[in-house]
Amino acid sequence: MAEYGWLLIALPLFGAAVLLLGGRRTNAWGHLLGCATVIAAFVYGLALFLSMTGMPADERVRELHLFDWIPVNALNVEFGLRIDPLSMVFVLLITGVGALIHIYSVGYMSHDQAGRSGADNTERRRFFAYLNLFVGAMLILVLGNSFVTLYLGWEGVGLASYLLIAFWQHRPAAATAAK
Repeated sequence: MAEYGWLLIALPLFGAAVLLLGGRRTNAWGHLLGCATVIAAFVYGLALFLSMTGMPADERVRELHLFDWIPVNALNVEFGLRIDPLSMVFVLLITGVGALIHIYSVGYMSHDQAGRSGADNTERRRFFAYLNLFVGAMLILVLGNSFVTLYLGWEGVGLASYLLIAFWQHRPAAATAAK
């Protein structure tokens, strides 16, 4: 089951890509896709965690090599995942709390106009794309098997945080906080 561990990262990032690239066509159902991808990642993470609990201690650590990211002569930095009990606890925390935040945000964003006077609710899908990006980056941060992958996750979390804070950029306090 661990050989499909890349799905933990792929699901929220897929949701973010669809919502960002789909544009206005995803306005009506984008929030549902955002919630569904994070909930699916949580369900898969829970199943993976439960499958690991029945294994002997020496078989609970999995290294998934996804691709060679920076191959330069003798230097070879791979993009891979390290799935072990500690990282799985963080996966459950990130996806579980992330799913709850997504569900709460459906109601919170139902009447929000992103600080724009007279605007309709067309920007909600962008907010959910940023939330999915944040969850995906957090998962890369805790599952990465090298410092370069960890750094990618760290920078992704910073980018997603900036985008979420700056989402209400027409409010002076949010614009100042985003700086």
